[in-house]
Amino acid sequence: MTTTELTLPREAGRRRGRGRMGAGKQLHAGPVTYLVLTVFALVSLAPLVWTAIAASRTDRRLAQTPPPLWFGGNLFKNLQAAWDQAGLGTAMLNSVIVAGTITVSTVLFSTLAGFAFAKLRFRFSSVLLLLTIGTMMIPPQLAVVPLYLWMSDLGWSNQLQTVILPSLVTAFGTFFMRQYLVQALPTELIEAARVDGASSLRIVWHVVFPAARPAMAVLGLLTFVFAWNDFLWPIIALTQQNPTVQVALNSLGTGYVPDQAVIMAGALLGTLPLLVAFLLFGKQIVGGIMQGAIKG
Repeated sequence: MTTTELTLPREAGRRRGRGRMGAGKQLHAGPVTYLVLTVFALVSLAPLVWTAIAASRTDRRLAQTPPPLWFGGNLFKNLQAAWDQAGLGTAMLNSVIVAGTITVSTVLFSTLAGFAFAKLRFRFSSVLLLLTIGTMMIPPQLAVVPLYLWMSDLGWSNQLQTVILPSLVTAFGTFFMRQYLVQALPTELIEAARVDGASSLRIVWHVVFPAARPAMAVLGLLTFVFAWNDFLWPIIALTQQNPTVQVALNSLGTGYVPDQAVIMAGALLGTLPLLVAFLLFGKQIVGGIMQGAIKG
């Protein structure tokens, strides 16, 4: 064996060792990265901070120039006024019921439909998928009149199921889960489960749901935010006697001279549940996204 032949394996071993050490190194952000992230964070938080500042001032002070740039002493007074005037206690409970039900239903049905489109073979699957995607191009305003007539015929006027039923599953959620499961769920894993004698329900529960968990978390957060902030259909279907948060907040803007400080206080109260939900589950959602990215 020549000297060159002995040297090549040693060089290859050293390169593999350097590769392993390089892969294990932790990347550190530089000052420019922190500066850019800080700017983006401040820009993102600016509307929320301004809402809190406006909610802590009086309506007269908000009308002055220049506008206030720091907090005042009327925050709790305005929050209490917004809570009482809009009846936010009932509205918060209704929004939790509506947004929670829509989120659970959309995530469940969208995952099942996405799995069917991604991994099951059946007639006209491509046509059905195109029709599902095509419904996303229809403006929701076109469905308001027939949907309202339908709900009236069912006798559900001013009831929460009027808002829940049309949003139990979405075309976006189905397409989102389908695109994720095409890459994240190996077909061989499903075939192995079938060979082991697993039923379709067991495959969904023990194979599909664990693989789809990161995407389900993201879809759940997006759906909850959308359902909580939805205004167009709830303002048509519900009244102030049985409102969601957005319908209740609409009553704060009525009157000859609306109190802008109280309106801002109501908007702040309506935003707080979303912030709490993200603070509680944001770590799990981000962890799920990273887990899905590593698997991919």
